[in-house]
Order: sequence, then structure tokens, then C-alpha cells
Amino acid sequence: MKLRVLLFPILFSCFFVLRGQEGHSLEGRWNLTISQEGADLPSWLEVMHSGNNTLIGRFTYAFGSARPVAEVKKFGDVFQFQIPPQWEPGAADMEFQFKMVGEVLEGTMVYTNGKTYSWTGQKAPELPYYEDQNMGKKIDLFNGKNLDGWEIKDGNQWKVVDGILKSDTSGVNLVSKEKFKDFKIHVEFKYPEGSNSGLYLRGRYEVQIADNIGLSPASIYFGGVYGLLTPNENVAMKAGEWQTFDITLIGRRVTIVANGKTVIDGQNILGMTGGALDNHEAEAGPIMIQGDHGPIEFRAIEITPITAK
Repeated sequence: MKLRVLLFPILFSCFFVLRGQEGHSLEGRWNLTISQEGADLPSWLEVMHSGNNTLIGRFTYAFGSARPVAEVKKFGDVFQFQIPPQWEPGAADMEFQFKMVGEVLEGTMVYTNGKTYSWTGQKAPELPYYEDQNMGKKIDLFNGKNLDGWEIKDGNQWKVVDGILKSDTSGVNLVSKEKFKDFKIHVEFKYPEGSNSGLYLRGRYEVQIADNIGLSPASIYFGGVYGLLTPNENVAMKAGEWQTFDITLIGRRVTIVANGKTVIDGQNILGMTGGALDNHEAEAGPIMIQGDHGPIEFRAIEITPITAK
């Protein structure tokens, strides 16, 4: 009799644990495309369960960092969530409503200005990691002479002076013409006091470059994958000093060595960061240097493609 009394709460507890661990077809990561004012804006949504019945998540808009979704509510076949503004203008919440249509999401977003925009979502692809690797030939993305190999847009403020690639004022971002999938990249850079820039891997994942010396490590500070991965140490040096990143990206797995110290070691980048060029994660992408925030200089940008053996 005592044995039965003891077993019942254990079995009862296990029943609810298992129920809480059951997945919903909505769970996972979704790459969203928001049609807004004539542009297709890449965004990102992650949905997961909390406890027995609640769905929660994270959302990244076309700019800014991943922010928490307190609850994804379900009304029949319609899902809803809302989030407060981050860097968006205005004070109103952003409201999302959507359905699952086959294997895609179709929905609307009420922006902070009150306008409604449509969007679609595709399941984010798996990007496998592999141990056996072939290292390709090193490519100098910056040749030390000019902007050959980079897309030049109107309003370009980038220039080469005495072998240094410089952006003295905020302006346009610089995007490599060549695209890469898996690679190791070495960059040497410096910035003035208070400046902010970033290096976008495949044009989708920003590694933060900013004058954050002395601050506690954070995903939005020096060496972090913006809003997603926090370095184990903030190794930013003084503004005006040359600094280095050595970054290896295979699939979603990234290792970041900043100023000679490994600050992120083999962690997965689960989604795109704000400012991504597109959401085609299974495809190769360019290297993008953020030039629309603050001044930055580079004296080396070297990339070595990696392929599986």
C-alpha cells in the first residue's frame, strides 16, 4: 500500500512533465519577410513552450536586437503576440497576428505608427557543422589600395588613405561583392572614442565593434553577436588602438577570438541580427561592414573559405 502511495505522485508528475515537453508544430525558428513600404524586410521569430500550455518566444525586427515575446496566444487557428517598441519610433506596441498555412506562416503586423503590413514566415534551415575541413586559399577582401571588390552605393563615405580603409562619418554600409558560406575571417580595425560599428557574417549576423572598454560583457557590446551571443569576457581595448577579430563560422557554429582571446567558443547563432541583408540562411552571403553608425578604420580584412572534406 505504501509503495502505491509513493508511486502515484511520481507517475502523476511524470505525466505532466511529458505533456509539458510535447512540441507544437509552431515551435522552432522562423525567418520572416515583412512587406513594408515597398521593401521586403528580413526578420526572425522563435517559438518555444513554457510549462504545459504556454508558448513564448523571441523576435528580431529589421533592426535592433532579439527581444522576448512574453506569450504567443492561440485563438482557434489564429496566433497572436505583441511586443513593446525597441528602436522603432513611437510608443505603441507592435501587434502580430498569423496562421499556419501548410508549412509556412502568413500574418500581419500593426507597426508602432498604426499601419498594418503583411508578412510570411519560413522555417529556418538547419546549417550543419562538420569536423573534417578543407581550408581554401586566403583572400584579401581589402587590397590596401582602393575599394575594388566592394559594392559602392550613393552617398559612399568610405575611402582608402595610406593603405587604411576609412569611414570618417556615418553613412552607408560596405558590402563585399563576393559571397561566402563557411570561412575564417581576420580583421584589424580601430575606432575613435564613442564609436560604433559591426562586422556582418554572410551579411546576416553582426559581430559588434564598439567602444565598450571596461563594461561588463554583453551580447550588444564588443565581441558579441548582437543581441544573441554574449562573450565570456569584454576584451575591448582603448579607442584609437588597433584591435583584431579572428572569427570562424561553420554552419551556425561560431568561434570569436578578439584581441587574441577566445570570447565565444563554438556557439550556435540561432537567428539573424537586426540589419541583416536577407534571410536566405542556407545560401552564401557577403561580408558587410557597418558604416551607418560611427567612424571606423580597417587595415586588414582577410578571409579563408572552409569546405567539408
